[in-house]
Amino acid sequence: MFNDEYWMRKAVQESLKAFEEGEVPVGAVIIKGNKIIAKASNQVEKLGDPTAHAEMIAITQACENLGDWRLDKCSLYVTKEPCIMCAGAIRNARIQNVYFSIRDEKEGACGSRFDLLRDEKLGFFANVRSGLLEDDVRDIFSQFFKNLRKRKTLS
Repeated sequence: MFNDEYWMRKAVQESLKAFEEGEVPVGAVIIKGNKIIAKASNQVEKLGDPTAHAEMIAITQACENLGDWRLDKCSLYVTKEPCIMCAGAIRNARIQNVYFSIRDEKEGACGSRFDLLRDEKLGFFANVRSGLLEDDVRDIFSQFFKNLRKRKTLS
């Protein structure tokens, strides 16, 4: 039986793809019935698209794979707390469970700055858990931004 840490490691693998391409290292996987139905990494820079977050791409893939926009029996594993845009898409897709590694105190919409997935006034309630593989993911982010600062200094 697979556990949450196993699935988060799959999201971390996706985040490393983003890291290697110079994207903010966010990776996401969507699971249904112990099977990955979508996986993605950030592609904002590559596609020149501000909506090309890992979560958004994974949601689109999952809907295509299932042939339905409702992902109500699915779980999303993502390395960084979803933003408002992604949390809105998660709500609209009715993803049941959201697991993330690191919080985003500035823009996080799953409990840090906002809490869109657990706001009862909005009519939908998702299970949210943070901190999975937090140290590993924090190290990846730290290295990414260290490299970014170094590149900017050399420019």
